[in-house]
Amino acid sequence: MSEPTYIPALSYAFLTHWYDAVVRWTTREAAFRKALLAQVAPKERHRILDVGCGTGSFAVQLKLAAPGAEVTGLDGDANVLAIARNKVQRAGLDLVWVQSSALNLPFPEARFHAVVSSLFFHHLDLESKRRALAEIARVLEPGGELHIADWGRPGNPLMRAAFLPVQLLDGFKTTRDNVAGRLPELIALAGFVGVEETKRMATPCGSLSLYRANKPPRAVPQ
Repeated sequence: MSEPTYIPALSYAFLTHWYDAVVRWTTREAAFRKALLAQVAPKERHRILDVGCGTGSFAVQLKLAAPGAEVTGLDGDANVLAIARNKVQRAGLDLVWVQSSALNLPFPEARFHAVVSSLFFHHLDLESKRRALAEIARVLEPGGELHIADWGRPGNPLMRAAFLPVQLLDGFKTTRDNVAGRLPELIALAGFVGVEETKRMATPCGSLSLYRANKPPRAVPQ
């Protein structure tokens, strides 16, 4: 199966330099990342994968919260990973950065205790969302956790109107499942259990939702 066309973080490569500033002012970044970090609750010695890590802001927060954790950031964009590497170099932190597609994760089965993703899935069309979730399920250990923060079903007509600029920038094909509130359904169809929307936040660009789910634990032989 062929890989879909890669879309940079803000849809156009020349905007990558402005990514952190745009996210900061349009998504209530400090609030949603604080909530996501509390939800993940990273633990020492755990292996955590940040899929679509972008410029590495959340991966750095994970490492600061649990210095003994092994945090890996994965993204397909070499430019955003260069920014991420500069961040951790300045902070004196030890993280792993991998340039790869989320549709074919370069890790063995059951490698990670937790997988996180923020503001990534709305860049994927429906089939790519399914493939990425299947890959995440593969690399999670039984009982492992999935945590996602992304655009979700609008809480009211104002939030629906606020999301239109995001769709104009990132594309209606990739964002329609988010705005329809289908991410929990797609996560469940990938085999996850306990799927729930844990929080919905109003932002200048629409409703941003936090989701969590678990890979089913390994069955105990009878």
